[in-house]
Amino acid sequence: MSELLFKGLFDSSITTVISVTDFMLCLGFSLMLGLALAFAYMYRTRYTKSFVVTLAMLPAVVCVVIMLVNGNVGTGVAVAGAFSLVRFRSVPGTAKEICALFLAMGTGLIAGMGYLGFAALFMVVMCAVFVLYTRIDFGSKKNAAVYKTLHITIPENLDYSSVFDDIFEEYTREHALVYVKTTNMGSMFRLTYDVTLRDTAKEKEMIDKIRCRNGNLEISVSRQETIVSML
Repeated sequence: MSELLFKGLFDSSITTVISVTDFMLCLGFSLMLGLALAFAYMYRTRYTKSFVVTLAMLPAVVCVVIMLVNGNVGTGVAVAGAFSLVRFRSVPGTAKEICALFLAMGTGLIAGMGYLGFAALFMVVMCAVFVLYTRIDFGSKKNAAVYKTLHITIPENLDYSSVFDDIFEEYTREHALVYVKTTNMGSMFRLTYDVTLRDTAKEKEMIDKIRCRNGNLEISVSRQETIVSML
């Protein structure tokens, strides 16, 4: 009776049928690997509950799909197309999230092909590297404090095109006027500059000189957004 329950309607004599024991073994192993991957991702990382739950379950989902494809090229292409549709209908994530998703899919793919030892080895090595890079803060920009965005308000009688050039030449390595906006019924301009400071210790000194030049109107300083849209 159990054989009939798990027998496919379209199975033939040349179709290799997966036993229930093998199916549950691969499924359970994939769930354990996904849980370990989710814990590795949560290490010193900002995350949401929905993402880590998805990360924990994704290897099992991919594992089942690969087991049921069972070498059928046509079915594999159809499944890949379905996954791509789901991906492009979702909200874009960071590069780190996309990397974790590919890691989970790769683990599930290896497990679905029956190589449980290789799946475990792959997951352990990649999670160890993932945690190591996170711990040592690999790739962080150590000099991020020198990149600033200035918002400066000036009266309309000042020529905004070059009014602060001499100050910026003294205190910055690079500067660029990226945005101009009229404010206060057109009687003032609000300028936005992206600057790279020569010395962060002299930031206040530079702002004081700008205040003398713009009539002590509003000035705001923020960290520069170097990436417009994150993957």
